Parts: sequence; C-alpha cells; structure tokens
Amino acid sequence: MQQNKQPIVKKLVLIGGGHSHAIAMKMFGTKPLPGVHLTLISAASKTAYSGMLPGHIAGFYSHDECHIDLQPLANFAQAQLCIDTVVALDLKNNKVLCASGLAVDFDVLSIDIGSTPATISVSGAAEYAIAAKPVSQLLEHWRKLIEAVGKNPHEPISIAIAGGGAGGVELALSMRSRLYQILHQTQQPIQNLEIHLFQRGQELMPNYHSSVRHQIQQILTEQGIKLHLGETVCKIAPITPKKTKEVFEIKCESGLKVECNKIFWVTQASAPEWLKTTGLGTNEQGFILVEDTLQSQTHPQVFASGDIATMVNHPRPKAGVFAVRQGKPLFENLQRILLGKPLKPYKPQKQYLSLIGTGDKRAMSATGYAYATRGTFTLPPHKLLWYYKDCIDRRFIEGFRNF
Repeated sequence: MQQNKQPIVKKLVLIGGGHSHAIAMKMFGTKPLPGVHLTLISAASKTAYSGMLPGHIAGFYSHDECHIDLQPLANFAQAQLCIDTVVALDLKNNKVLCASGLAVDFDVLSIDIGSTPATISVSGAAEYAIAAKPVSQLLEHWRKLIEAVGKNPHEPISIAIAGGGAGGVELALSMRSRLYQILHQTQQPIQNLEIHLFQRGQELMPNYHSSVRHQIQQILTEQGIKLHLGETVCKIAPITPKKTKEVFEIKCESGLKVECNKIFWVTQASAPEWLKTTGLGTNEQGFILVEDTLQSQTHPQVFASGDIATMVNHPRPKAGVFAVRQGKPLFENLQRILLGKPLKPYKPQKQYLSLIGTGDKRAMSATGYAYATRGTFTLPPHKLLWYYKDCIDRRFIEGFRNF
C-alpha cells in the first residue's frame, strides 16, 4: 500500500493569553508545525504586560503601550482566537467548555491564565474590594477613579491596598504618583489624599533581602503612604455614605479600623474556582502541579505555565519574570509532544533581577530569590535604573508589534 504522506492533524488549544502563551504563540508563528490546528481561548482580546502596568497606573504609559493585541499575534501564528471565558474542562473527552456554550476539542492543552488574589476567607472582600486581577477589571476601576478625582479634586479621598508584596508596593507608589499629579495640576492640597497599605507580616516584600525591604519601607514613608504592618484584614463593610461617596470600613484582627473610599486587593495569589472541578492535580491553593517539562502530574495531555502552575521540583514565587522564561521551553515541549518526541526538562532560575518602579520615573534594582534567605545586590532608586527598565519593557512589548 502507498503510505499516506499527508500530516495527521492534531488540535492544540491554549487557554489564556499570559506571558508564556504570548511567547509560545510568537514562536509558533516563526516555526509553524504542519498539521497542527492551533486555538487560543482568552477572556480578553488584549493581554497586559505586567512589567509596564505600574507605569501605566502612574500615567507614564498609555493602555495600548502596555498591552499585547492577541488578534495580530494569533494571525501571525495561524491560530484561531476565541474571545470567551473557560468555565470547565472535560478531560475524559478532551474538551474545553466555555461560558458561551462553546466546546473546543483538543489533543494537547496548555493553560496560562494567571492567578487571582485570595479574598474568599475575608468577609466582604469579594463584594467590596477591587482585585488586582483580572487586570482589565482593575484598570477599569482605576480609570473611573481617576475621572472622579479629576472632576472633584477638592474632595478628600482615601485609598487602601491590602497586600505588601512587590505588587502591592508598586501599586501604592504608582497610584500615589498619578493622584498627586491631579492634585498638583488642580492646585489642591496633597493632604486631600490618603493611601493605606496593609501587610499581614511585619516586613514588606518577604521574597526580598532585608536591605530591599528597608529601602522600600523608607520610600513609602517618605511618600506619605500610611503603613499598617503586622495587620491582617479580617472584614470589609460599607458604612453610612458621607455625601455621595462610597465609604468602607476595614477591620483588622488587632481591632484596628480604617475608613476608606476604595480598597484594592493584592494579597497572596490563588487559583480560579473552576479548576477544582477538572480533576487536574493541584496543590492546596489550587495551582496546577507540573513536572519539569511543564506537563501536568496527572494528565499528560495538559501543560501549564505562569502563575497558574507550580513546578513540583522547583517551586518559585508567582512573578512575571518566571512566566516569561517559561515561554520557550513550553513551546519546545508542545511541539515535541505533538511530534511524538521525548520532552525536555526545564529548570527555572533561583534568583532574578527585579527593577522596582517607585512611581516617580525612578527604579531600584534588587536581586530576588525563590527563598528569601540569601544575600542580595541592591541599588537605590535612580532615574538611570528607570531608563534601563523602560528600555527592557519597551523592547519586550515591541516584539509583539507589526506582525
């Protein structure tokens, strides 16, 4: 018999437009695999680049400057883009189930949907706090807040941020910078703004060396941000509105009570609820457990990367720098499994360079570690470090333009 030379069509489905998937999609466009039908399912048509988000909130970048448009990327990768929200997986029949009712078949599946801040255990947080993720919702709330302050800059406003990791710290500094700009432009007193930062532990940014934490605490204090260290938020509740503004009361386990108009939630990361029903092997927080190949421990046809994944042999903090580094090995192993080749292990770096923006077009440099027990190299805030960070971030985002 004459051998059929036509390639066998296989279906590769990617859920989420995170950093790892964006890089893998770009590589599929550069090195296409004949006979593979590629589908990307994303809740939004644009995905935010986390490295530039604080700068966007501070007013240094426009929305488009810090987002990757997934449609041109999908076109470049010869992929189908479905704007939909995944609500379940049928791993017995290899189907992705979406909110619209769409069911997408797959032979190989990859998940890169990021994480969400953990709010379930705190009374009122889910109802009244603004979660840092999904980013699109955070930015919509921030846009409305900026508009409201711009229209009524004479009215005092109080903002609270729960979570003193790197994300919470950068958010506080960026928000302070943007709101101070508005007050300055409208000749209003800076005393009209209060920003409160709550941190469960006694130290900010626990994944960093003590020298970094000390400098960050000093910067926040100098910028007038009120720190509440060793304070665990246990309840958020609305109170009688003052005039037309929303007013909430934040209560901590110590008994501390603080009134504010907006609460942003940037606490420890957690996984979306629907993952718990899939049967995928996960840890206690609900993150997908993967081997060194980024392949699920329990389902070999499923891969995961970025914040939603936890590498069993190499656990790392939930940071964008690791998701970016996983893009290439993920692409290579997706191609290998589709071709029936053995997969290659990947070992993430133990330390990583952090360029932390301070909200004033300066940045500080610090070496973070997977476990905060080692020495570090730290440089104080400087405009040159911001310039360096800006160049790195713009170079990354430009790689997804003009396909």
